[in-house]
Amino acid sequence: RHGGHNTWAELARNPLIIGTLSGLLVRVLDIHLPAWLLETVGRIGQAALPLGLLAVGAGLKMTGLTAAPALALGLLGIRHLLLPIAAIGLAWVLKLPPTEQAILVAFGALPTASSAYVLAVRMGGNGPFVAGLITVSTLLGMATVPLWIGALAWLRPAG
Repeated sequence: RHGGHNTWAELARNPLIIGTLSGLLVRVLDIHLPAWLLETVGRIGQAALPLGLLAVGAGLKMTGLTAAPALALGLLGIRHLLLPIAAIGLAWVLKLPPTEQAILVAFGALPTASSAYVLAVRMGGNGPFVAGLITVSTLLGMATVPLWIGALAWLRPAG
């Protein structure tokens, strides 16, 4: 909204969205890709995370989060406190087996993805702010993911 771009047009041209929808379409239609293409796409996929983290590092400014500290605290609180609590509650409501509970809580507690930075910058957002959020979220995640999985085991209802 603040980047002055047409949001729907940007989303329609966004490679993250196109890739996700293409992958879902291939899966739903049960299309079998040739082995050479799977290997190529696999290598590109393996490079995506390191490249995303390099982009975040390049866009990181130590003062990035000072633009809106309350917003940063709120977003980090949602990501590292509320989402794991919601995941634990959902695991109990769905009566998932312990392994699936742990997977759900781990995914709920993961740090913010580096692709958020790429998306924010591409759409004209505040790149340094998002880079700061991802950095702090990653640091928090090193402590909070094991804590939330431990909390799940400790809080798990008997039976």
